[in-house]
Amino acid sequence: MNGTVADVIAGALARHGVKTILGQSNPTELMLAAERIGIRQVLYRTENAAGVMADGFSRISGRIAVVAAQNGPAATLMVPPMAEAIKASVPMLVLVQEVPAGNRDRNAFQEMDHFGLFASVSKWTRRIDDPARVDDNIDLAMTMANSGRPGPVVLLIPRDVLGMPAAVSRFSRTADLGAFPLDRPRPDAAAVSKAAELIARARSPLVIAGGGVHSSGAVAELGALQDLAQLPVVTTNMGKGVVDETGPLSLGVAANVTGERGPAHFHLPMIADADVVLLVGTRTNENGTEGWTLTSPDATYIHIDVDALEVGRNYESLRLVGDARAALADLTEALAATDLTIRRTLADQLRASIAAGRNRHVETVAPLLESGNAPIAPERLFAELGKVLSPDDIVVADASYSSFWIASYLRAVQPGQRFLMPRGLAGLGWGLPLAMGAKLAAPDRRVIAVVGDGGFAHVWSELETAVRENLPVIVLVLNNSILAAQRHAENAVFGETTKGVEFGAVDHASIAAAVGATGIVVEHPDNIETALHEALESPGTVVIDVIVDPDAYPPVRAWDACVDRINTQLHRDRPVSASR
Repeated sequence: MNGTVADVIAGALARHGVKTILGQSNPTELMLAAERIGIRQVLYRTENAAGVMADGFSRISGRIAVVAAQNGPAATLMVPPMAEAIKASVPMLVLVQEVPAGNRDRNAFQEMDHFGLFASVSKWTRRIDDPARVDDNIDLAMTMANSGRPGPVVLLIPRDVLGMPAAVSRFSRTADLGAFPLDRPRPDAAAVSKAAELIARARSPLVIAGGGVHSSGAVAELGALQDLAQLPVVTTNMGKGVVDETGPLSLGVAANVTGERGPAHFHLPMIADADVVLLVGTRTNENGTEGWTLTSPDATYIHIDVDALEVGRNYESLRLVGDARAALADLTEALAATDLTIRRTLADQLRASIAAGRNRHVETVAPLLESGNAPIAPERLFAELGKVLSPDDIVVADASYSSFWIASYLRAVQPGQRFLMPRGLAGLGWGLPLAMGAKLAAPDRRVIAVVGDGGFAHVWSELETAVRENLPVIVLVLNNSILAAQRHAENAVFGETTKGVEFGAVDHASIAAAVGATGIVVEHPDNIETALHEALESPGTVVIDVIVDPDAYPPVRAWDACVDRINTQLHRDRPVSASR
């Protein structure tokens, strides 16, 4: 195509299915070119939130998101969301304006070493300098972001290059490389056969499924394997929803929520007793494994992952390196040709054991699910939320306790149900923009974000973006005026907290109203249902400010051993000394 370099970039993005760029005008020449061909610019308030929106869009759409930033300080704000994305294997293309080529290394305005800046958070960083290689560079960026283990990539665009006349390449490019996984490599067939034999002969096999099952689109393949071989499935936080958690072979989320009120607490003996453990699409990270304590060191491990480095990182494994969907399909085919008499013989006993553990969990948490206390028990809030959700709704959490509450107290009732949690780097402030990105990807689905008041404070400004850009989401704010997870961690270790965990009172409903959203305050559990129905029926963005119990905590197993000091009195509640 003729025109400028900016025109060629815009055209290449459109060819790869890009319909939206999260941007704040810069690089202006590119944005003008993109808007001329119908690519929508979504104006964000902060670059860090824009990166999180890109993350949420990619997780739900299965296509790469594009976000743009100016050089220098704006570019630095892209680092946190890219760090989450590279840990959580989420692709995004980050377009960063650079100073004109002639001004490099002269202390030009906001000049920075972007290669150094992005070194640890980008799979691939390149600069577009040659007008004849623009299409090539875009295609290479898409390929790197969407192939193998997906992740963020960066293209640096000097301001003067954008306006240069485009040079016609000898070889034309027509492919759409914007979806992921771009390729589906298969594991070694001999390794698959060996894995099938191990599972067929196992006394007590177990599947641990991670977020890679979602990103690979492998939900149906996991279900087929589970049904054929009668395998119990437990998930990590990011894997939540890959199986129906009400199904007879589901253990729910284990990860780091296996305390006495956790969904998998009464299944811990079964998890620990597993003699063959199939890991699928999981990094086997600390939080996803309860500090690598859930399963036995004597078990035999089989690991499916597209990233060869993750296979065997923490558990020496039979290596099934490949795309999760392809690998699970191959493994199911191999198992179908294997004698599964042992699996079928033990199936009824297995189902009965899972049902018994699930019933004990229901009995344990029932009083909290029905609590009439005020401030509100979060368990009651999520019991009410669960009643009004449909399987097509997308529930998004901020990091920390927000993720733990969702993992523990909302159940997936359909394979493939989506619960988005920032568990790669687990930084606060992800909930609202992650939900907005999900809404951008799925405008016809309801999106509910669960955030703590601490995390929400990072991104209040993006409420205005949600209203202005018509990205209506529901935000449930767990308002307890503290950093609850930090409070409990400090009490658990030291028996006291610093003063740095307590906030002043904030009226989040008024913040919502100030930018044109709807704000609702809920102080008593009897009002939760009405507020949820009002929010779900609203066509716009709604913030529900729920005043929750500051002493409440999700089922973190480490807290079970220190319940006597976990809620040491807050500084604000202590009597003032007469001598002061």
